[in-house]
Amino acid sequence: LTDVYSSSPALGRYFRSAQVVYFSNENSTVFYQLEFSVPPSTAEFMENTMNPDFIRNVLRQNIYDED
Repeated sequence: LTDVYSSSPALGRYFRSAQVVYFSNENSTVFYQLEFSVPPSTAEFMENTMNPDFIRNVLRQNIYDED
């Protein structure tokens, strides 16, 4: 995750760290925490760039690009 988000053109400058919070071998579930350092933000910045869907889609796109 660190490589994905730190190299992202959209999120790389804001990304600080990623850590696994929970991992289950039983059903291959991982919960992780991402830390971003954002500038004094506007509502638009938070709604668009820091939108959870947008952040997930950066990871999805990276996975698709590797296939």
